[in-house]
Amino acid sequence: MSKKFIVETSARHVHVTKEDLETLFGKGAQLHKKKDLSQPGQFATEERVDIVGPKKTIAGVSILGPERKATQVEISLTDARSLGVAAPVRESGNVEGSGACKLVGPCGEVELKEGVIAAKRHIHMQPEDAAEFGKKDKDIVAVRVETSERSLIFEDVVIRVSPNFRLAMHIDTDEANAAGASGTVYGEIVEL
Repeated sequence: MSKKFIVETSARHVHVTKEDLETLFGKGAQLHKKKDLSQPGQFATEERVDIVGPKKTIAGVSILGPERKATQVEISLTDARSLGVAAPVRESGNVEGSGACKLVGPCGEVELKEGVIAAKRHIHMQPEDAAEFGKKDKDIVAVRVETSERSLIFEDVVIRVSPNFRLAMHIDTDEANAAGASGTVYGEIVEL
């Protein structure tokens, strides 16, 4: 018996450090929650920045909270080509040697020497979920995503296990568009 889980599209966004937040929005700046996201403790904020690359600027990109230890920009590979920046496919937080860009806020600019990635597609699981699926942290699986017209199988999906997670798969906008994923979409782990 296979167990299905929600598949969510993670649009382009930025995570910031406290220091970079103050550079972009002024001394003492804080993130203001706009709405909670599916993962516990994660939220979209009212704050937005522009991502500047050599070829183009993408304006009004959402910052997600809470603040992080390192500033990170998560974009699709289409965004990366449009901006003219490198965006290696990586797990969130793995920014060493990744792409560079400039972030522009209402009060200042931050030059990132690294921090631009295309997030590796992944499934968030609590330990109980991982046990039920017979998987462990960092396992790589294939997932069939069901849509009305463009169902497909995504390979190279990393399992991320933490008691702080809620069961959900995250794909970027390029991947969602390839699958014709909109509205509520489900996936299931498959053996190839």
